[in-house]
Parts: sequence; C-alpha cells; structure tokens
Amino acid sequence: MATLPTVTSQAPVLIACAHGTRSAAGRRAVARLRLDVAALRPGLEVMAASIDVQRPGLQDVVRRLTAAGRPCVVVPLLLAAGYHVRVDVADAVVAGQGLAVDAPTLGPDPALVDVLVDRLARSGPGEDDAIVLAAAGSSDPDAVTDVEHVADDLATRIGRPVTTGYLAATAPALADAVTAAQAGGRPVTVVTYLLSPGFFTDRLAEAGADRVTAPLAPHPRLAELVLRRYDRAREHATGRSPGECAK
Repeated sequence: MATLPTVTSQAPVLIACAHGTRSAAGRRAVARLRLDVAALRPGLEVMAASIDVQRPGLQDVVRRLTAAGRPCVVVPLLLAAGYHVRVDVADAVVAGQGLAVDAPTLGPDPALVDVLVDRLARSGPGEDDAIVLAAAGSSDPDAVTDVEHVADDLATRIGRPVTTGYLAATAPALADAVTAAQAGGRPVTVVTYLLSPGFFTDRLAEAGADRVTAPLAPHPRLAELVLRRYDRAREHATGRSPGECAK
C-alpha cells in the first residue's frame, strides 16, 4: 500500500469505484449510494469511477487527481475481493505514484448482513421458506469464501439454514441451488447478494424461486460502510487516528 502524505490541506478524495453497468437502474442505485456517502460527511469530496463499461474509468480518475497533487482513497464498491481488486484497483493505485491508496472491498462485513436481513424482512418469506443466498460468483476462491461467510452469518442472524447459489463461475449454479432447496415442495426465497440492478439481477427470476429480494443498494448501512472503509485505509496509510481521519 502506498503512503499518503500526513499533512494535506484537505481530506483525500474518496473515489467510490463500482464495477460499472449498462443498466439505468443500476447506475441510479450506485449514484444514490455515492450521494448518501457524501451526505454523511459534508466537505468530503466523493468521486465516481468505474472498472468497466462506464466512464470515467478508475485509472483516469486516479491519474487526474494525483497529477494535480491531490491524494485519494479508492473504495471498491464490490462485495468480495477478486480479479478486479487484485489487478484493476491495484494497477490504478500504482498509477497514483504514491498519492493513492486502496481500501478493502465492502464485503464481508456485518453491515451487509444487516442489509440482507432488512431486504429479507421486506420480501415477507414464509416460516417454511428455504433461503438461498444468490451471488455473482467468481473464479477466485477467496471471493467465494467471502460469500460463504456471509451466508453463514445470515443464517445465524435469521435462525434458519442458508444455502448459496451462484450466477457464474462457481458451483452450485443458482437454479440448481433453488431446485435442491425445493425438495419436499418447500417454497424458496432467494436473497440477492448483489450490490445493484444489472446483468446478474436480470437472471435471478430464471432460477424459479418463489420470492427474490431487492439488491443491496441503496441503503444507509452501505453508506456508513463505505466511509468506514475509507477511514480505515486512510488511517493505515497516514498513521492518523480514526477521529482525525474523519476531519
């Protein structure tokens, strides 16, 4: 990790970096999340960037800021670590030439489980419903492990088993997980572990579940989590306390 200057005239810019999507609803959800983050900390500049599909691209944003001598913290609006974090985010930070640092991804974190519990309560599952956590999937085993941890934490919170199903790259496929959960004629609720509407959420209905919860964003707990990731990365890079980092 790079080391940010310990003395600056203003707080490092928070680059809230999403994957990017062609979905208008997905873009609105992520934009709302960024606005929620900015509203929680007046005076902090929160900038948009995307890894793919949308502009501005992450590397372009980092280079533009650091070329002007402005430090920044990249907070990946991603639910699990994987290729995009190891390669795309890491390359962007290197391009920052010492003025950029990266924060951890949003997940796993208890705040995400809070949001999942809220989304599940709003969908109104029956007491006999089987619960399947639906995630995008990844070829990175660490990313899959992160999802499994979230499923375990959700099961603990709601007091019933939670299985997992994936939309790409990882087994079991969501449709297979739903079919298995329907054994004995049980209804199934799919809990969506995706940040915002987009390509993967469009495929959720194809799995054959009785209910599907909404994606995570926007939600107040997410905005709080983004700021915690920012503060932690800044504290680690500068050696400042969390209270100082919030200034």
